[in-house]
Amino acid sequence: MKNVLDKIEMIFKKKKEVRQPWYDFYGKQTPHLDYPNYSMYELIHQTSLKYPNYIAIEYYKNKATYKEFIHRIDKYAKSLKALGVQVGDIVTICMPNTPSSICMFYAINKIGAIANMVHPMSSEKEIELYLNMTKSKYILIIDIAYKKIDNVVKNTSIEKIIISFPNDDMKVVMSSLYWFMKGRKNKVKTNDNTITLKQFIDLGSSYKEETYVERKGSDVAVILYSGGTTGEPKGIMLSNLNFNAVAYQAEFMCDPASAGDSILSIMPIFHAFGLGVCVHTILYIGMKCILIPSFSTKKFGSMIKYYRPNFLVGVPTLFEALLKTKKMGKRDLTSLTCIISGGDSLSPSLKKKVDDYLNEHGCKTKVREGYGLTESTGPSCLCPSLFYKEGTIGIPFPDTIYKIIRVGTHDEADILEDGEICISGPTVMLGYLNDEKETMNAIQMHEDGIYYLHTGDIGCMDKDGFVFFKYRLKRMIVSSGYNIYPSYIENVIDAHPAVLTSTVIGIDHPYKVQVAKAYIVLKEGYKPTHEIKKSIKEHCIKNLAKYSIPYEFEYRDNLPRTKIGKIDYKNLLEEEKNKNRR
Repeated sequence: MKNVLDKIEMIFKKKKEVRQPWYDFYGKQTPHLDYPNYSMYELIHQTSLKYPNYIAIEYYKNKATYKEFIHRIDKYAKSLKALGVQVGDIVTICMPNTPSSICMFYAINKIGAIANMVHPMSSEKEIELYLNMTKSKYILIIDIAYKKIDNVVKNTSIEKIIISFPNDDMKVVMSSLYWFMKGRKNKVKTNDNTITLKQFIDLGSSYKEETYVERKGSDVAVILYSGGTTGEPKGIMLSNLNFNAVAYQAEFMCDPASAGDSILSIMPIFHAFGLGVCVHTILYIGMKCILIPSFSTKKFGSMIKYYRPNFLVGVPTLFEALLKTKKMGKRDLTSLTCIISGGDSLSPSLKKKVDDYLNEHGCKTKVREGYGLTESTGPSCLCPSLFYKEGTIGIPFPDTIYKIIRVGTHDEADILEDGEICISGPTVMLGYLNDEKETMNAIQMHEDGIYYLHTGDIGCMDKDGFVFFKYRLKRMIVSSGYNIYPSYIENVIDAHPAVLTSTVIGIDHPYKVQVAKAYIVLKEGYKPTHEIKKSIKEHCIKNLAKYSIPYEFEYRDNLPRTKIGKIDYKNLLEEEKNKNRR
């Protein structure tokens, strides 16, 4: 595969050879963006020089200017070097959205290491898998997840565990109030292998050597996770260029976006959308990133009223929560200038309800739906601000080519003909970690000489270049913006001693969009007693991330199968639809 920068240049040179009617709908001059060939840290550092006194981060009323933010990153970088982290080492961050996790992320990038982003709600088994996949030697973890890593650390290459507590990033008053209100006092024993975040920061106080390492845009910077084409967890290698390109493109597409504006950063940093748009893009522009460590539907309305953000980016669940918020008065939403929905399809009916609600509360903008996936560093397609077509996910980002092909071929589909969505551009991943075969399946060169990411999603494109998402070719469930892979859940359930076989499908949910439902056939001699059901559910809780635990369990004598003996998923889906019609 060619160098990423070479691929971009190839795309730009060949743009006249590829149908790109969407260029007419940007609302401004057709761009070819000049992407920087350096690290993510360097991009943010340049922003700090432009706007040193602007607020970069806000967290529970604790604010840091860009100058202070960069200074803190530098302290973390010194501590990482004092700890022994070298260029190319992989450091795991298993944290929610906090200033500590963001500073650690950019510090890792500054010294030329690689950030491995892991969901703190992941099960012990998943954390162990991600650590061994990356051979991580160091991990920053939130205190409530410490027990998980402590239970598996002996099976990994981890040499040092850094524990962060929620009050590490709070002012003294807020910190005391937090402990009083939450009563959360997790006992953590520090030793040679385990230190607190404060001890970690102290390590760098005497480090005097230069920490900055010059890196290229094409260098691996981040590892995120998805299911690949098989449904098994895959480490996705993303470069400095991937993220910097998202920042440049998103700024262009999300106009108006200006230094000094603010966003509620609700999307988690282990999510491409959250890390790429809600953090990196925002900090590149010089905006204020209001970090929200956990989303609460009950507190959502009050957060908007208090912070009065200009930008709001989230999954459909977030907008469902907005509709449930008590009336806030005509002017309470006037601060919002850009609202984007991603992570899953936003139904036209829900969009209309949200748009009406926004209008009723003084907001002059509407929800703009976008599309992307982790393999493309988050969003790569967005509804333009000046043009809208019902049901569309918008038009491609600058320097990004979308092509709809007939499934199983490289043949381009006709206008409005359903086919697989393929993407080419500067945000497409480098590949899957330690899996060349899966990488070659996902990224293929077409007859036009351009490499395309095969998304596994089905959609179509109209004559104007507007893209319409239809469904996922992969058997994947999206619940509240989280990707859930049925085959992985099935493997976990099937490992229970009482289970003969199982299958998992996605079923509709009023505000999570979909949730997982498991159908289970027990081994001969076992009955679905209360004890057995409890045991299987506890087994799932122990071995699956919280969001991927089946919402429902149904026990059967057998599962429906096709004529060739495969499980008939279509039949199960139809059964669920029929239940809802009754």
